[in-house]
Amino acid sequence: MSRPTKYQPERGEAKTRLLEAALLLIRSKGYSATSVADLCEEAGVTKGAFFHCFENKEALGVAAANFWAENTGAFFADAPYHQHDDPLERILAYVAFRKAIIDGDISEFTCLVGTMVQEVYAISPAIRDACANSIFGHAHTLEADIADAMKVHKLDSVWTAESLARHTQTVIQGAFVLAKAGNDPSLATESLDHLDRYIRLIFNPSKGS
Repeated sequence: MSRPTKYQPERGEAKTRLLEAALLLIRSKGYSATSVADLCEEAGVTKGAFFHCFENKEALGVAAANFWAENTGAFFADAPYHQHDDPLERILAYVAFRKAIIDGDISEFTCLVGTMVQEVYAISPAIRDACANSIFGHAHTLEADIADAMKVHKLDSVWTAESLARHTQTVIQGAFVLAKAGNDPSLATESLDHLDRYIRLIFNPSKGS
């Protein structure tokens, strides 16, 4: 149900409403299928308010990607997987945490920027770059733990902490695609289980299962 428009919100409030509406609608409908009218209806603001906040829909897309990165960044920064002393346990706890938050409707747990970039990478460099900053920025948060785990386990490998951090995001984003394709969240959790096994195997080859 859309919010009723009983008054004209202040610009900052209208912008936040529109960004929150974008997170909801783009994850459920996609960027292309989400119109300015849809966003205004969901946010409970006028089109005039929309264009007072954003030059156009592309500008809204860029802002939504940045808004997503800010909010998810804070969410993951406070997540419990950071509490483990062992860096490998922190990595595995991260994967477990990602699995645990696969809950509810598919649109509720899938990634805004992963959804948008698949649609617009060739037609909107500005949105593509904002999505890339979010995805690669999140991957970067895992690099220190991976590098520390490599030192603890004395790994001398051709792969790097950066590449493994990126690979975790490859699996997670791919898991979301499979969940959408099969309309089945368990396909995503299955992929996260395999990611857990893969990480355990490369750090403890003799204990792989």
